[in-house]
Amino acid sequence: MNDHPEIALAAGIADRLGHPDTAPRAATTDEARQHLAHGPIGIALLHIERAAAGFGPWQHAHDWLAAATRRPFTSGADSHPFYGAPALAHVLACAAEHFPGAYGRDLDRLDRHVAGDVKRRLDAAHRRIDAGRLPVLAEFDAIRGLTGYGSYLLRRDTTGPALRALLEYCVRLVEPIPHDDEALPGWWALTGPSGRMDDRFPGGHGNNGMAHGVGSVLALLALGARRAITVAGHHEAMRTVLAWLDRWKTITARSPVWPYWITRAEQSTGLLKPAAARRPSWCYGTAGLARAQQLAALALGDTERRTQAEIALLNALTDPAQLRATVDAGLCHGVAGLAHLASRTAADASLNTAAELRAVLPCLLARLIPPGAAPEEAATALVNDPAGPGLLDGAAGIALAALSAAGLEPRTGWDACLLIA
Repeated sequence: MNDHPEIALAAGIADRLGHPDTAPRAATTDEARQHLAHGPIGIALLHIERAAAGFGPWQHAHDWLAAATRRPFTSGADSHPFYGAPALAHVLACAAEHFPGAYGRDLDRLDRHVAGDVKRRLDAAHRRIDAGRLPVLAEFDAIRGLTGYGSYLLRRDTTGPALRALLEYCVRLVEPIPHDDEALPGWWALTGPSGRMDDRFPGGHGNNGMAHGVGSVLALLALGARRAITVAGHHEAMRTVLAWLDRWKTITARSPVWPYWITRAEQSTGLLKPAAARRPSWCYGTAGLARAQQLAALALGDTERRTQAEIALLNALTDPAQLRATVDAGLCHGVAGLAHLASRTAADASLNTAAELRAVLPCLLARLIPPGAAPEEAATALVNDPAGPGLLDGAAGIALAALSAAGLEPRTGWDACLLIA
């Protein structure tokens, strides 16, 4: 353990989250119960992954799942990939993948819920496109929308009609839609990034993010293509999104970076408003988009683009300005997310770049374990941090990222919900 502080950190977090009765209250409130991002099912993912890797008992995962499922989970219109039945389905699928026979009947029932949700959402999306209207972010994004459902179908129903229908929707989504005498990208939202109308975004915005924007569409199409699951127009749709990202990348002194979103004024003039360095996170920014572009390049056989994407990530992880902007620890927009993206990207990178990406991991992990602190002390601080013990912003996600940074490739596909693998 002393030679692998990241494994010790993950073990310390898992020990402090061993049972719901002894965990911080933030993870066990009724409000958190159905949330993958910060509730008990996200914490269960940590214990499922550790049990699959032989680092911990299956009982811890069972205890967290039992605590979460004492009452029914929400399904239908009020649920989405990170809340309710679809979120629980992801977690149980991770368990079933490594523990055959576990939760079989529950998963069959949840699969039916997901299929119903996907059909209802796709029908509404196609009616919207037919009417020439622009989407809301929650129609397609990874957290609340159809690309998030797509990540689940890629592991549970690769041969069924639902996944193909969803990929066909993604192809249609990237086609432009006329609006106010201007052709806007088909994923353009008339709201601000929050999903609500916002005076700071007159005319809306084109969202580039992995969590809420077109980054998730590109990633899903790429992941499908890498599994040889494609539909008409599939590769052309990927190239459309890549061309958009090419149009809006900014070349800094170190490397290309991508803006979180494009405003209507920027879209109309073709000129980006100058901005200070931003954190290169999974949810928004260069790190998540670099992984999405690497996946697309691998699917398209584009060696040059693959190299550019890998170097963009490497430079983001070594750029002092971007690292200074990264002040959080978690998966979504913090250091753990950068470390996990580096690990996943390195696994598919050219040999030289892979080695360089892995070489930055100790520096990133050092920000999770302060100088002079033992991993167990850092674990206590992270579990009790105001960010909470959950998956997306908190300690459970940090522990999972620490395991992958130690060279332990995820056994259960827990990160499929992030559309990076």
